[in-house]
Amino acid sequence: MELRQLRYFVTLAEELHFGRAAAREHIVQSALSQQLQRLEHELEVPLLERTTHRVELTAAGRAFLTEVQQVLAHVDRAAAVARRPACSPTLRVGVVDPSYDSMPQILRMIQACYPELEIHQVEVGVPQQFALLISGCLDVGLGRACLAPPEVASHLVRLDPLGVLVSQCHRFAALQGVPVATLAEEQLLLANQERSPEFSQFVVELCRSVGFVPTLHHGTVESIRAGVDLVAQGRCVLCAPASCVSAQPGIVWRSLVEPVSRYPWSVLWRAGDRREHVGALVASARLLSRQLGWLKAR
Repeated sequence: MELRQLRYFVTLAEELHFGRAAAREHIVQSALSQQLQRLEHELEVPLLERTTHRVELTAAGRAFLTEVQQVLAHVDRAAAVARRPACSPTLRVGVVDPSYDSMPQILRMIQACYPELEIHQVEVGVPQQFALLISGCLDVGLGRACLAPPEVASHLVRLDPLGVLVSQCHRFAALQGVPVATLAEEQLLLANQERSPEFSQFVVELCRSVGFVPTLHHGTVESIRAGVDLVAQGRCVLCAPASCVSAQPGIVWRSLVEPVSRYPWSVLWRAGDRREHVGALVASARLLSRQLGWLKAR
């Protein structure tokens, strides 16, 4: 498949009208239709439902759109980096979700030391961080390192108390600590399996350690914010480390106890990468960890 086909697909998904999409792309409608048919043929799956009056995305098309938008965003960033003067130092940093506060604190520290450093944050799951670090498309990441390949180096910087996000009217909201065993009575929302399998595995193993397999909420989300929306509706509860910042009113975080569990965050980088700013970020993460006591038991 070609990049232009992906861009045509995104434009059509936004317009849901072949004529308007073709006009935006400055091509004739027949050429647009032909390119999208080729794309569907290459994928061997229908992305669009066409009638004489409307165009809609299929379920596969909606899923494909999310991934394509991320691919095109990466391409645009790469083009911008290529055009930038070589003297401008840059750092490409992977973040699992903007709701977690560890990486923002680390970046503030390194930015204070290197004001001229351009930092580009890429929202991407840990498995994808591994692949991007190895390929050189990412410089530093943050996540659980238990599944890291040998090409990725890591250093543990935070043991993050695990808890649960619930609505203020939920029975857990009145507790200071929520026994893990009580989660057996709840529908538990896990992270998207492709995006954060290591976190879902951690939560499931914790539940199994006290003798039950969690009842899972049917459905997945791509972000903590989307998960919090479901929690606010009373559809499920969401396990999250203490570093997860929920700004939505009516949502509270309660620590899990019996047993207390702490989620391991490690700074990640490509093994053998000795560039100055990569080393500086790793050093900043270690220093901040010591200053804030991230590895100390509470």
